[in-house]
Amino acid sequence: MQQNEYPLSVDYAALAASIRAWALELGFQSVGISDTDLSSAERGLQEWLAQGMHGGMDYMASHGTKRSRPAELLPGTLRVISLRMDNLPPDARDSWQVLQDSSRAFISRYALGRDYHKVLRNRLAKLAEKIRAAAPEFEGRVFTDSAPVMEVELASKAGIGWRGKHTLLLTREQGSRFFLGEIYVNLPLPVDAPQAEHCGRCTRCMDICPTQAIVAPYKVDARRCISYLTIELKGSIPEELRPLIGNRIYGCDDCQLVCPWNRFAQVTLEPDFAVRHRLDDVSLVELFAWEEGMFKDRLAGSPIYRIGHEQWLRNIAVALGNAPKSEAIVAALRTRADHPSELVREHVAWALERQGARDMHLLCADRVSMK
Repeated sequence: MQQNEYPLSVDYAALAASIRAWALELGFQSVGISDTDLSSAERGLQEWLAQGMHGGMDYMASHGTKRSRPAELLPGTLRVISLRMDNLPPDARDSWQVLQDSSRAFISRYALGRDYHKVLRNRLAKLAEKIRAAAPEFEGRVFTDSAPVMEVELASKAGIGWRGKHTLLLTREQGSRFFLGEIYVNLPLPVDAPQAEHCGRCTRCMDICPTQAIVAPYKVDARRCISYLTIELKGSIPEELRPLIGNRIYGCDDCQLVCPWNRFAQVTLEPDFAVRHRLDDVSLVELFAWEEGMFKDRLAGSPIYRIGHEQWLRNIAVALGNAPKSEAIVAALRTRADHPSELVREHVAWALERQGARDMHLLCADRVSMK
């Protein structure tokens, strides 16, 4: 069947209504449908890439215009179905309390449970099956932050919410505490109207950012963003930014925590997004003691798993260096001072110096080498 040849008997408005109903049954909280015209967003993306603000995320540039032209990524695509699933875990310790206790580890609240990629992909696949059963001519593909897709821009066009100044999607109902997923389809479904923006003159997200990574409204310099530094960056964290990271060892929620719209956020009903292994409130020293086998065992099925044990230790070493001086912290850091990874050793040495223990550590190492 050619791209624009469809059975005249298909009621696409009725099909769109059915898609919304099926999505809610599958655990999504909101659904929107958009066309594929991202020309205005494409210009902004190209400027952002040209300025190098994607840092080491080479994949942001490697796909050319496929990210901003859905039909190039999946030929025949006419519409994009965007879906939202709430992710705020129930019973998690208050984020501000953890951030203020620098001996504890702060992990972005979306990552306290199971990997959202698997959860959303499974639900999206089930929705796609229902669409195919109702419209045999359907061809499409599901996405969950797993391909060059401008998900915030598409969800904004689909009327799910609007882009906030921190670049995340915002809604009146749930703030920004949710995941997004998409289905590219070859069906001429009716599209939804975008929402108006409701950020006004508020700049709380920009003002709170520990590293001032939100360099202008709607523009984030990833090279300064703590989420990038602790998750996407594979090498050494720039020394000038390490003190600003505080006790954040995986991601950063500050811009969401101060957003007035997140006062409406409701906890998720998805069991998979509930807190696992006390990750909402655990000491840095305890997590730093996890050997690689324990890391893999406890974080299997978690989004944190993908950064690996080496990067895990790097991040925690920085947080330990930022914690109040403590003999327990110095002792913990010394257990990794001779780690096989140069990356870990570098950040441990920095943390020991911050703890005022570098000279003592080097003296001890010299004495051992002389024996």
